[in-house]
Amino acid sequence: MFLSHGGGPLPVLGDPAHEEMVRHLESIAAKTERPEAIIVVSAHWEEGVATITSGARPPLIYDYYGFPPASYEIQYPAPGNPGLAGRLQTCLRDKGIEAALDVDRGFDHGLFIPLKIMYPEADIPCIQVSLLDSLDPAAHMAIGQAMSGVVGDGVLVMGSGFSFHNLKAFFSESASQTDERNEAFERWLIETCSDDGLDDEERTRRLLAWESAPHARYCHPREEHLLPLHVCYGIAGRAADAAIELSILGKKASIYLW
Repeated sequence: MFLSHGGGPLPVLGDPAHEEMVRHLESIAAKTERPEAIIVVSAHWEEGVATITSGARPPLIYDYYGFPPASYEIQYPAPGNPGLAGRLQTCLRDKGIEAALDVDRGFDHGLFIPLKIMYPEADIPCIQVSLLDSLDPAAHMAIGQAMSGVVGDGVLVMGSGFSFHNLKAFFSESASQTDERNEAFERWLIETCSDDGLDDEERTRRLLAWESAPHARYCHPREEHLLPLHVCYGIAGRAADAAIELSILGKKASIYLW
C-alpha cells in the first residue's frame, strides 16, 4: 500500500484535520489480514544506496520540529527483523541494485505514526528502507521490482509518503479553499494508479514522467513524498485494487492498495 501519512505527529494527537485519514487507516487494518512483518519505505530517509534498518530493537527518531511536548513522548516499540533485512538486501543485490544494512538507525515518523494508528500494539516486526538521494523515479521503480522477491508470506510493504506535499500550501491563508491545482494532480494520479483501462506500459510511462502531470511541481516542489509510490508500483506492476481519496489538512490526498 501507498499512504499519505499526514503532517508529522498530528494524526496521533487528535488533530481534526487528520480524522478522515485516521479513520481510513484503522479501517484498512481491520479489513485486511494482519501481517507477520512490515517493510516501510519512508519519505523521510534518503541515502546514496538503498539502505535497510537491520537492528533488532530500533529506537524512534522524532524527526519533526515545533510540535507539543507530547509529540516527543510517543512510543512505538516494534521489534526489528534482521533476518528479513538480510533477505531484502540479497534480493536487491541479486538484481544489480547496491544495498546496505544499517544496524543503528531507528524508525522515523514515516513508520511509527501510521503504524501506531493501524497496529497500536507495536508487536509486528518492522524494517525500514531508504529512498535514494538521486530521487530518480526509474531507480525507485526498479527497487520495487527487486523487492517483489520478499513480498508475500505475510509481508506487508507500505510506501509512506504523501500524494500532495507543498508545505507552504498547507499553511497558507487560503489553505481551506478549493485548490484546483491540487485536485487536478489528484485526478491524474488516481487515474494513473487505479484505472484498469490503462495498459500497464502506459501506467509505467506516466509514473516515470510524473513531472508532466498537471501542476506536478506545485504539488511536489521536491518529490521525496511521491517516490514511495513508485516503489509500491514497482512491486505490483499493475493497477491498484483500490484508490481512497481523502482530505488531510484541507487538501486532497490519496491512498492506494494492491
